[in-house]
Amino acid sequence: MVGPVLLLVAGLLAAPARAELSVMTWNVCAGTNAACPLYRAGALELAQSIGGYAIKNGPPDVIFLQEFCTGAAGTLELWLEQRTGRAWTIGSWGLTSHDGTPYACHPDRLGRPRGAQSIAVAVAGDPAEDGAAFEVHPLPAPPWYVKRAVLCATVPARKVRACGTHLSSGRADDDRQPGAPYRTRQIRRLLEIAAEPGHRTILGGDLNVAPPDSGYGAAAGRRAVAPLYRAYQECDQRGARRTGRWTREGKKLDYLFAPKGTVRSCRVARDVTLSDHKPVHVKVAL
Repeated sequence: MVGPVLLLVAGLLAAPARAELSVMTWNVCAGTNAACPLYRAGALELAQSIGGYAIKNGPPDVIFLQEFCTGAAGTLELWLEQRTGRAWTIGSWGLTSHDGTPYACHPDRLGRPRGAQSIAVAVAGDPAEDGAAFEVHPLPAPPWYVKRAVLCATVPARKVRACGTHLSSGRADDDRQPGAPYRTRQIRRLLEIAAEPGHRTILGGDLNVAPPDSGYGAAAGRRAVAPLYRAYQECDQRGARRTGRWTREGKKLDYLFAPKGTVRSCRVARDVTLSDHKPVHVKVAL
């Protein structure tokens, strides 16, 4: 078992009559990177910072988060409900180390624990009408480093499946072998997990690879992500060219994929400085 799913208070997508879905992905860099502003931020500060940005230009229906902390999920959920007037549910999966112990976020500035570094999926709306279900699916991962997974929320009433993930980094202490073998296998498995008959799939997160036609990053990583472009349309894709605007230090690592022909708009928030990654927003026609 790679870790529990924390399902906090009920609440899922907005009224089924809506013909558009708004989704955001953001690696918030809150867990262990001392160079990031949200490092050692307490639960309320995380909720205010992440939630405040998310609703700044109108709250999305679905939020994917990476490098979040499980201990702040309930606070963020309550903050979103109070500020948006909608019910929210956050599913959160904490990463585990190779030996099965939680991959802990560093304590906050007062020394209080913040849970494990996590991926999270937040969805808004009425659970009585939408009845979404969360699932965690383990991914292949190096046995010497942290485990990886995909977290999906399926909403049968709207025929939507939303899957967020954070793949291996490719650093020497992670997917360190030539050819990006783990990220290649992770993306292949992600494609299998995300597909749900009769549902529209939106998937994404921090994939830790460069786009196929970007001309930067390792060639193996660029090849690894190509199957996602064959199956879906990436939010920031430029025509037939499989690339997009950078999301971290001059490179695109963060993605949102939707069924081909359904992407209505895409935005990369370059002005956001709370993390070393930039948020990505997509609007998808249902």
